[in-house]
Amino acid sequence: MSSFKIAICQMRVVDDKQVNIDKAKSMIKESTDNGADMVVLPEMFNCPYDTQKFSAYAESADDSPSLKTVSMAANMNDVYLFAGSIPELLDGNIYNSCFIFNRNGEVLDVYRKMHLFDVDIPGMIFKESETVTAGNKITVVDMDLTNVGMAICYDIRFPELFRIMTLKKAGLMVVPGAFNMKTGPAHWKILIRARAIDNQVYMVVASPAPNEDLPYVAYGHSLIVDPWGKVLCEAGKDEEIIYATIDTSYTDKIRRELPILKNRRTDIYKLIEIDNELIK
Repeated sequence: MSSFKIAICQMRVVDDKQVNIDKAKSMIKESTDNGADMVVLPEMFNCPYDTQKFSAYAESADDSPSLKTVSMAANMNDVYLFAGSIPELLDGNIYNSCFIFNRNGEVLDVYRKMHLFDVDIPGMIFKESETVTAGNKITVVDMDLTNVGMAICYDIRFPELFRIMTLKKAGLMVVPGAFNMKTGPAHWKILIRARAIDNQVYMVVASPAPNEDLPYVAYGHSLIVDPWGKVLCEAGKDEEIIYATIDTSYTDKIRRELPILKNRRTDIYKLIEIDNELIK
């Protein structure tokens, strides 16, 4: 399939897991009712983005009401689903994890956020590593629609990760993210467009809608950007679903006309053979 429709569900996440799960289920259905072949939820779709909440909201994949619900939603609505992320409990650690489901609701892969949001900037101190463990696996999912690279939020600031995923044949990058009201206006759109242009890929970046009742207020402004760096659609600050058509033949066209990947003169492509070593 050379083209397909993708949807981003910009949910307004609240401090109530069941409300968030029900909202995700509802928005997945609405997306597919409007023709989406692939749906993306935001980072921490079931949980406020708050280090003090991650432990309380954490779920094991084997016993997760959040994942069970969205898996059933993927199956019932016959859609590929990138389930944003949840605080995943695994082997005594908590990970910021995105589960990817096929149309039957089966897990295709799991991506665990590699670069944790530890910052100390004027107006904001946040240490995700206080409760979250970093992942160590670069993830590109082979689908019949296209090959999809996975990253989460702060990962977007590390261009090497996206270049490696591109060299591993990703033509579309899915990035659930929750930039805040400090970093969002400054860097959100420019980073997303830069990664699209750097690698001649579609960027699909899903944020929660801002909720000023929470200590951490997400920026919103979910985006879908094409391989030329053009913004195809952008959400505002409200809860909404945005849509775009992904055309893989357009990616091929851009890469033929401006062959930056073929003309590279660095050895970074060799890192795909040692990707686990890269992130130690």
